[in-house]
Parts: sequence; structure tokens; C-alpha cells
Amino acid sequence: MLQPPNILTVAGSDSGGGAGIQADLKTIAALGGYGMSVITALTAQNGLGVTGIHDPGADFVALQLTTVLEGFPVAAAKTGMLFSAQIIERVAALLHTRSFPLVVDPVAASQSGSPLLRKDAVEALKAYMLPLADVLTPNRPEAVMLSGMEIHSAEDIVAAGKRILDMGPKAVLIKGGHFDGLITMTDWLFVPGEEPAPLRHARVESENTHGTGCTLSAAVATGLGCGLPLRVAVTKAQEYLGLALRRSYKPGKGAGPLNHMAK
Repeated sequence: MLQPPNILTVAGSDSGGGAGIQADLKTIAALGGYGMSVITALTAQNGLGVTGIHDPGADFVALQLTTVLEGFPVAAAKTGMLFSAQIIERVAALLHTRSFPLVVDPVAASQSGSPLLRKDAVEALKAYMLPLADVLTPNRPEAVMLSGMEIHSAEDIVAAGKRILDMGPKAVLIKGGHFDGLITMTDWLFVPGEEPAPLRHARVESENTHGTGCTLSAAVATGLGCGLPLRVAVTKAQEYLGLALRRSYKPGKGAGPLNHMAK
């Protein structure tokens, strides 16, 4: 029997189950990986928003990560909500010498707009995590935060992507969900030495979009952990996200989750 690849997620817990660690583990399992987790924060959250965040402390986050790395051969990993500068610094130090691909989702806010990254952690994210990223997956607000420029047009996306790429990641995928597009949506892939690649896919109209960014980054990490080339891992992650959105549902109030088990 062929064992599934071990895929690690380092992120916050969503008590509503639609985003964060919960969405990541569902995605990893659906795409054929064995999911492992390091929880960086506990959120009290549902489809209406975030009502509270508990910080377990950088020491305990580091202990979780050290224990997982000592016990499992990791094929790929992703980071999501890292919350504080202290957690970012400890996670980066432990991942600095890794031998597996790392997807960094620079989570700054929830879908409802609640901040998930302390203001003093933004510079730490830039300094410590961006240079470690094999793929960085910002959405539009996160790309604005990291690049320091407003993004309104395709030309702005290209300029911002190149600016972020200069900060050290090996590739940048600017997600298109926050840009206008009635029929298609475009994610932009930036790789050093290559022309920016617009990756177009069908836009899915749905109110159940809770956890889309977490799901995409976890899907990319799983693809890389399965040995797929970057471009293939990204396009397969786009396909999976589209399917999960088309089959999404609303188990409770507010924005519903994706259907991670959709076939």
C-alpha cells in the first residue's frame, strides 16, 4: 500500500470549522495527504465573524512544531494565521533548515474583516516568513499590505507581484477573488526570471466562501507534497477550489464553508 504524503499545516483553529486548521486538514485529506497540524491561535468563530482569539504562546507553538518535525517526515507544509511577531520568529527559525516545500499564506484578516495578524507582526512576516516561502499566496488586501501600494489594475498587480517577489519568496500567487470579474477570475503567478502568468478560471457565485484562501494554499501544499510541479499544483488547486465552491452549502448562520469532500 502506497502511503499518503505527510502534509503539515501551521495555522489558527476555526471553531466554526470552515477555515484555518479545520479547512486545511479537510483539504489535505480530500487530496490524498496525511494531515498534521500546529495550532498558532484559537479563535471563537462562526459564519458571522470572529468573537475572540486566544494566543497559546510562542513557546507552545514551537513545541508543537518541534514535536511534529521530530516524529514525521514532512513532504510539504503551509502556514496560515501566525498572529504575533513572537510566533512568526519561532516558526521561521524552526523551518529555516527544512528540506520540504513551504507555502506561506500571509493571513491578515478573516473573511468578515476581523484582524488575525497583530499590527506589530507585519514586519516580522516580511522579514522572516517571506524569504522562506516556496510559494506565497496573498489575496488583494494582503498584497496591498505587503507591497505598500494600491492595486486596481492588471498593471498594478504585476508591479505589486514583482515588488513582493523581490522580498524573497521563490514564487508569488496573487489570488483574484477580491478583483472584479463577472465570468472569469484570474490568479497571477510570479516566478523569478519568468513573465507573470495570468491563470484564469471560472468565477463561482456563492455566498459560502468561508475558508477559500486557506483551502487554496493547503491544496497547493498538498500538490507539491505529492511531487507536482509548481504550475500544475496551482492549477489543480484552482480546480479543487472551484469544485468545492460549486458544491458548497450553509450549515449555520452567515457565510457557509466550502464542500471539501465534493467529488
